[in-house]
Amino acid sequence: MKPEVYTQKLVVPTSAIDERNHVNNLTYLQWCLGIAESHWKEKASPRLLQEYIWYVVRHEIDYKSQAFEGEELLLETWVTSAQGVRSERCYTISRTKDSQLLVEAKTLWCLLDAKTGKPTKITEEIRNLFL
Repeated sequence: MKPEVYTQKLVVPTSAIDERNHVNNLTYLQWCLGIAESHWKEKASPRLLQEYIWYVVRHEIDYKSQAFEGEELLLETWVTSAQGVRSERCYTISRTKDSQLLVEAKTLWCLLDAKTGKPTKITEEIRNLFL
């Protein structure tokens, strides 16, 4: 079964532009983290949102092309695995006008108990939200 792809569109704001007049690399990473959080908040129940939090273990990001102020971008994310306490999430960011791939990324996340701050096993309920 293929995981659900969660999408968002955005228009590149002036604040995302660096001294080279294109989107700053850190901004792409922030967008990846933001869409992951939005996906979690949309899928998880209020109880799950209170009981669990996700922390980043590792990022991997490949910058393929540049984006510029005012361009519309498509952000996509999906979960590829959820085993033990860790989950891998993938991302792509592309320009909508020409479908140019700008970024491919992966993040390894660890699920924590919100009260104790300790890693906790990903439940079947959480796994079923995304896989």
